[in-house]
Amino acid sequence: MATADTRTLVIGEALIDAVTTATGEHAEHVGGSPANVAFGLAALDHPVDLATWIATDERGLRIEDVCRSRGITLTPGSLGAPFTSVADARLDATGAATYTFDLEWQLAAVPDLTSYAHVHTGSIAVVLEPGGSAVRATLAAARGTATISYDPNARPTLMGAPEVARRLIEEAIASADVVKLSDEDVAWLCPGETIDEALTGWAALGPALLVVTRGGEGAIVRLGRTGEERALAATPVTVVDTVGAGDSFMAGLVSGLLDAGLLGGAEARDRLRAASMDDVLPAVERALLTGARTVARAGAHAPVRADLS
Repeated sequence: MATADTRTLVIGEALIDAVTTATGEHAEHVGGSPANVAFGLAALDHPVDLATWIATDERGLRIEDVCRSRGITLTPGSLGAPFTSVADARLDATGAATYTFDLEWQLAAVPDLTSYAHVHTGSIAVVLEPGGSAVRATLAAARGTATISYDPNARPTLMGAPEVARRLIEEAIASADVVKLSDEDVAWLCPGETIDEALTGWAALGPALLVVTRGGEGAIVRLGRTGEERALAATPVTVVDTVGAGDSFMAGLVSGLLDAGLLGGAEARDRLRAASMDDVLPAVERALLTGARTVARAGAHAPVRADLS
């Protein structure tokens, strides 16, 4: 089991999701893929710091307030942006979201990096410059003392050509112990490849655990060491919208692995590499449940432990 003071660092964008429904209703929520993962981990009682890039404008101060209310500490330098980024999310009649963005991304140096037992990053943070290079360097530096999880969360409108994005994403995959992708990520990054072919190539880069989410069809789990694979069904749910679903899944996955002692420092990395499928499946099942709880409510709802029963 991870100890109660096992601290996680989440690196990546925090922004405002400006959501417009299919019927034209508009609302703004605090979001951003890595920030949503941080919120999800905090809701599940894990201590979290967030290294992000926001401004001291009205939207940035709103993000700071939400982080503070959820017990999340922003690392020094996170408030240095000239403006706070916005993701415009438009929902179709099924609740699925299409995004356009107004953002920039940088990463200030993270002090006391060795104090974190686990580091998570995802989405544009690894790819979008000038911050992407700093994030990839931070992941490499953290590997000596922390386990690492990564969710590419591909954003084609921001990441350029898929072959270029794939090279940067694979650099991060090579630093990671746990990688979560969606089937849409695989389709964009690896045109012409099956999920099995993509996972085989990425497993060779070094991660111990790879998980591909498939929306209502559940998830595929692959052990990097043995190549063993398992398909899990999705938790039945009535979908309100899909905003934050993948981030909630990621938070549930990391939470379950932390609780099992399979993430959180160098010794946990060794345990994860030696883990069987039965060892990791409870964490994936938690992830499926947290994802289902999120899509059943509007916005990027972060389930708490009481929601997991």
